[in-house]
Amino acid sequence: MIFPWHLYLMAFIYTLAGVNHFRNPRMYQKIIPEYFSNPKLLNILSGCAEIVLGIALIVPLLSTYAAWGIIALLIAVFPSHLYMYQNEKARMKLPKWVLVVRMPFQLVLIYWAYLYT
Repeated sequence: MIFPWHLYLMAFIYTLAGVNHFRNPRMYQKIIPEYFSNPKLLNILSGCAEIVLGIALIVPLLSTYAAWGIIALLIAVFPSHLYMYQNEKARMKLPKWVLVVRMPFQLVLIYWAYLYT
């Protein structure tokens, strides 16, 4: 099975994002809402999930499952987007308009992953 270039791009983006959870953990821990316990563990789990799902996207036997996993992951991390918008410390000095645009962009990413289910 030959995959289109955009699937490889998606795989690269998620794998790289997952690796970044370990290169810059404080950035990710900072945006985890306070009502979740153990931000260190959640950062590790989400980073591992992104790496595994990104790699699994290019494995023919796993690509459909990986795409569904990415959809689930995007939904699971959505509270962090809301938290960033609501909490100035978590905002990372980004303007509010960027954070507002970022939220519906999650739907675009979900749709992109859905194309491979």
